[in-house]
Amino acid sequence: MPEAVLRLENVTVRRDGVDLLRNVNWVVNQGERWVLLGPNGAGKTTLLQIASSRLFPTSGVVDLLGERMGRVNLQDIRYRVGVVGPVLSDKPPNYERVLDAVVTAGWSVLGRGREEYDEVDLKRAADLLSQFGCRSLSERSFGTLSEGERKRVQIARALMTDPELLLLDEPASGLDLGAREALLRRLTRFAADPGAPVTVLVSHHVEEIPVGVTHALLLRRGEVLAAGPAAEVLVSEHLSACFGLPLEVTASAGRYSARLAAPGPRRPSAPVSV
Repeated sequence: MPEAVLRLENVTVRRDGVDLLRNVNWVVNQGERWVLLGPNGAGKTTLLQIASSRLFPTSGVVDLLGERMGRVNLQDIRYRVGVVGPVLSDKPPNYERVLDAVVTAGWSVLGRGREEYDEVDLKRAADLLSQFGCRSLSERSFGTLSEGERKRVQIARALMTDPELLLLDEPASGLDLGAREALLRRLTRFAADPGAPVTVLVSHHVEEIPVGVTHALLLRRGEVLAAGPAAEVLVSEHLSACFGLPLEVTASAGRYSARLAAPGPRRPSAPVSV
């Protein structure tokens, strides 16, 4: 594998005369864990679609896993990228047994048919479910799971093909506090695994960033506002500019939080002559 897992140079995506992304330059290297942050409409999901090879840019250059998009059969590299998200991936059918919902990723199908799987495949699917706290759900139907359980099963499915890049589009969206923290705990352990693939996670909220994220990219109106080591990017100044509000960002034990900054002291009024 090359050092750069993903490289974008001057990437623009234009639809109906509107730039969804504009002159984006971004490099994701081996061993890194990225988070993408930005307000609604900033271009985060569009950027993930390009990173997953599901979308070609209007202009610019994209190198994915050492191959240049436009010069390679994308079917040869797509199985090397795991994707989870409402736009990026399809949801297993509600009737599907959870273990089958994971193992069928090896055939890139949804809904187990007549295909046969080796014991090693079934064991890998079971181990991935265990890794994300879902082993006890193996015989359940996917449709009977809670939203948090579904998210974790879908991540296990995305990892079934042993991808070199994992893209997670708002995995904590819609989860209650307990489910969110359960997911983030698993993602924290996953990030600490040296054998885990390079990961890019999209979120709207810094509270949803798991411990172990190494880098951050901020998008606003389709442009990169800041990108680099997480500790340098996830600060009040940059996030305030990104979301258009005065924010106070704090970090503790690898977790982040943000709130509206308290107003500064009012300046005394000038004396009035009478």
